[in-house]
Amino acid sequence: MNAKVLIVDDSGLARRTTRHLLEQMGHVVEEASDGAQALERYYINRHDVVILDMVMHGMYGLEVLTKMRELDPGVRVIVATADIQNSTRDQVRDAGAVAFVNKPLNRTQLTATVNTVLEGGKTWS
Repeated sequence: MNAKVLIVDDSGLARRTTRHLLEQMGHVVEEASDGAQALERYYINRHDVVILDMVMHGMYGLEVLTKMRELDPGVRVIVATADIQNSTRDQVRDAGAVAFVNKPLNRTQLTATVNTVLEGGKTWS
């Protein structure tokens, strides 16, 4: 299944790496480097999946997730972060994320997570 995916990360390297993996999977990818840009792009294009970093300049990922859920309660957000604390995982789950993956991302993990989410599932690896 090919999908429209929005990558939200302040790291250009992380965005390029994730984009490369997603495009190899056949997905159409758009990028945002901060929360405000992400909200604007999601509002305009309503992506099938959003891959969201937690720590960014200007707006923390949890705030972006909350605002996206206000725009669209059905938004499917995968949180991708190097933060491995259980409290962070619990916060994003409570805020409505459908999946949580740890960075650095790898092809196997990303493929499995995106496919699960596109099929309507949730995963907390």
